[in-house]
Amino acid sequence: MELTDAQFERYARHLILEEVGDEGQEALLASKVLCVGAGGLGSPVLMYLAAAGIGTIGIIDDDEVDLSNLQRQIVHATASVGLPKAISAAETLARINPTITVVPYQTRLTPENVEALFAEYDLIVDGTDNFATRYLINDAAYLAGKTVVSGALLRFEGQLTTFRGGVAGHQGEPCYRCLFRNPPPPNTVPRCEEAGILGAVAGVIGTLQATEVLKELMGLGDTMSGNLLVFDGMGMTFRKIRYKRSASCPLCGDAPTITAVGAVGPV
Repeated sequence: MELTDAQFERYARHLILEEVGDEGQEALLASKVLCVGAGGLGSPVLMYLAAAGIGTIGIIDDDEVDLSNLQRQIVHATASVGLPKAISAAETLARINPTITVVPYQTRLTPENVEALFAEYDLIVDGTDNFATRYLINDAAYLAGKTVVSGALLRFEGQLTTFRGGVAGHQGEPCYRCLFRNPPPPNTVPRCEEAGILGAVAGVIGTLQATEVLKELMGLGDTMSGNLLVFDGMGMTFRKIRYKRSASCPLCGDAPTITAVGAVGPV
């Protein structure tokens, strides 16, 4: 595709980057990204991806905007309280960049719909807040050969990593089950509504996720695959922890037992 005059102006600061240029921007405009969750992580991810010119952005979230969300979920406004989050987020993205396509899905991601949804997109963003959905995203993306950029939050801390072991050319790279084999026992890890979250921490991790999405789509820099980035907002520190594919992983190991999307749904 050839950039229009309006696109040259809109994306000028990308185009003057030698590493991006016309070719990189055209790759972004041709890309399709699905963001699972329009909450604390999804908010900055969606806004920066829209501004960057991702051609098609899917938003899946079955929740409605609550007043308590607004402390961190910046894609929503006070006037959006009571609206479906997918619709509220789509309206914000249309104001940021009306030239892209935004597809809202007012539903949960489930074993029944995940394969059809993932088939429509090049890359998946995990902006969820529960373990069941994270494992569902990981398994379905691996089996479908999709890259996942994943984030997590709690209190003053956040984590970021990328999974792409199912993508052609990246076999041998680890998946979420290599890092965390099984979900923790129920009620042992509190969710944000129970433990709290400093709103700006969601912005830090979500913005880093958006950066990684853009890098993966354009093939730039060092991947976060096989690396877990841990952010401590209280100490203002970042740590990068290396992890490898596990030969005994039930999904991507030498003798996989997970060969289809299981009956694991959101909680």
